Amino acid sequence: MKDSGEAARRSEKQYKGIRMRKWGKWVAEVREPNKRSRIWLGSYVTPVAAARAYDVAAYCLRGSKAKLNFPEEISDGVLEGLSAASIRKKAVEVGVMVDTNLAAAASVNKFPVSEEIDLNKDPEPETSDL
Repeated sequence: MKDSGEAARRSEKQYKGIRMRKWGKWVAEVREPNKRSRIWLGSYVTPVAAARAYDVAAYCLRGSKAKLNFPEEISDGVLEGLSAASIRKKAVEVGVMVDTNLAAAASVNKFPVSEEIDLNKDPEPETSDL
């Protein structure tokens, strides 16, 4: 029987250009066209953030011919002809933004209010088990 970590890795393999580290972080990198070298795009908390970082880098390198994870999220802009460092910087900006937005959305839903609070009611005294 396979462990749950391996199952998670296999199920998240749907995104191109990313992989999961043993400790749970997601990393992204992209190979430069006509070279053996890769551009390191960073480590991310979520696979979506890593995939979005990959998309930005792939689009910068290959333009409209790039095979992207989220083609609808890429806007046409002047992203061609950038250096590897500029591509990395742009990809990291997008990846961090996605991670931050997903974390903020998760924290909003983390503590849902299950009952309506009456602000006119006097507070009840706390009981102490000491």
